[in-house]
Amino acid sequence: MVDSLKFIESAKRAIEIERDSISLLIDRIDERFSKACQILLNCKGRVVVTGMGKSGHIGKKIAATLASTGTPSFFVHPGEASHGDLGMITSNDVVIAISNSGNTSEVVTILPLIKRMEAPLISMTGSSTSLLAQEADSNLDVSVETEACPLGLAPTSSTTATLVMGDALAIALLEARGFSAEDFAFSHPGGSLGRRLLLKVSDIMHSGERIPSVNHNVLLSDALLEISEKGLGMTAITDDNGKLCGLFTDGDLRRSLDNTLDIHSTRIDKVMTTHCRTIKADILAAEALAIMEDNKINGLIVTDKEQNVVGALNMHDLLKAGVI
Repeated sequence: MVDSLKFIESAKRAIEIERDSISLLIDRIDERFSKACQILLNCKGRVVVTGMGKSGHIGKKIAATLASTGTPSFFVHPGEASHGDLGMITSNDVVIAISNSGNTSEVVTILPLIKRMEAPLISMTGSSTSLLAQEADSNLDVSVETEACPLGLAPTSSTTATLVMGDALAIALLEARGFSAEDFAFSHPGGSLGRRLLLKVSDIMHSGERIPSVNHNVLLSDALLEISEKGLGMTAITDDNGKLCGLFTDGDLRRSLDNTLDIHSTRIDKVMTTHCRTIKADILAAEALAIMEDNKINGLIVTDKEQNVVGALNMHDLLKAGVI
């Protein structure tokens, strides 16, 4: 049985080697990096990332990161490129080719075709004297002194360094474009951030017949029936013109019962809350959540500029929509 300390020692050594490899990249962020960024920023088409084996896996992640941060990008397998997929690349595109050796045959094979179509080429290699590095418009040095693999065989430090260099490109371009959190959300509409930054109250509120609402002249018992039927734990109270004049909630009911009020003879306008929080339909659902949390309430009535009731929502609606 292997001593548990051996596992810990191996893991720490691997992390330290990869950490040191990443640190070496700092001094390589120079004019070549700046030129690569300028080429990518000027791209009128798409950024096409290619690489073989582990470099290909890293390339897929770099392409995904670029695409989600404002630089349209996709990955093309170099082997498939030689059998038809090269048609995905146009002269308006920029190619990022990744190869630790810089001489990977599948990548080198498509170089003349990339050059012939005059698509700018950026390379990420571990050898600045390699064919790929020499043919590139800008070569980014991702060489490492040693792999974390003790055999020096499995790409470990080299793939990590390449991934970090790709992230550096993506972030530099993101900032240069002025890419915002809202822009990011549009690329991630299914994620929690996307929902928080894109979803508006109007998208999730109850509207029309689903709004809990009663006239200010009805009895408390009638208001309770409305609350029970609509299931939001509250009801809006409106005047004869349909404008909001108050709110009655489950909490108000408990307080009314503590005062031993007769629900069958008490009018709702005698026990409603007149100064209640409201929101507009065009604000972000995340803002509605903040209002509820700040005021320790579970529901809100949505009104227009004239104080007409146009919707309602509660904490459960926000939870169901993924805002929480």
